[in-house]
Amino acid sequence: MNRDSNHNPLVVVRMEVREAAHVAYVTVNNPERRNVLGIAGKKALTQAFKQLARDKLLRVAVLTGAGERSFIAGADLAEMKGLTPKGAKEEHTWTHRACESLRALPVPVIARINGYCFGAGMELAASCDMRIGVTTAKFGMPEVRFGIPSGMEACLLPQLIGWGKTRELVYTGDHIDAAEAQRCGFLEKLVEPDALDVAVEQWVTSILAAGPRAIRLQKKLVRDWERMTISQAVQAGIKACVEARKTDEPKQLMQAFLDRKRSPRA
Repeated sequence: MNRDSNHNPLVVVRMEVREAAHVAYVTVNNPERRNVLGIAGKKALTQAFKQLARDKLLRVAVLTGAGERSFIAGADLAEMKGLTPKGAKEEHTWTHRACESLRALPVPVIARINGYCFGAGMELAASCDMRIGVTTAKFGMPEVRFGIPSGMEACLLPQLIGWGKTRELVYTGDHIDAAEAQRCGFLEKLVEPDALDVAVEQWVTSILAAGPRAIRLQKKLVRDWERMTISQAVQAGIKACVEARKTDEPKQLMQAFLDRKRSPRA
């Protein structure tokens, strides 16, 4: 396991068992340095999500940062400043691998954004399926101020916030507050810090109420939509709905809904 200089794990995974379902809480654990991620941290995060991908009972994962100040404040500049071109390729490749491990998880990933969300942190948040942030959070892509462009999963930003806002962030390196992050479409939900866990739990509960196989089919379908034309996406949706019918899950969930509708209200 990758650990920091104090021998603390760089990434902590806590698993909750809820009836026949697993909920994973993944925490980047470097609060003294605002949860910055060096190569070791990116490797640990990638390993954690690849391991979670093998859990057949997993229904949803939540990604957050340790402490109350920072989600993930970007890459480790102290490590990056001395990188050779070869070392830079390794570092940026691990940023991509960490992001891809979130996107490839077969169930939804919720970004619990509890503070600073900069650079690689914003890329990781963009790689999650849903994002909820606190009103005190800050967001930005400051790479150009450190002599490098924003790359890797920064390419996901235009489809979330539009080309204009993406250009503003990556060209200026300026920060935006949480209210603006919600207005431009990066955050689906914005809450006060003391309401964060309740709001995350609402999403978790809603996902757990869905069919476990349907959720996995939906996650795959959403990923497929990204690279498809409209006509291709429609056909992929038909195929996914047919695939869902290969088990009794739809029939059981529909019958349960009809039974509740028929039950007399107290």
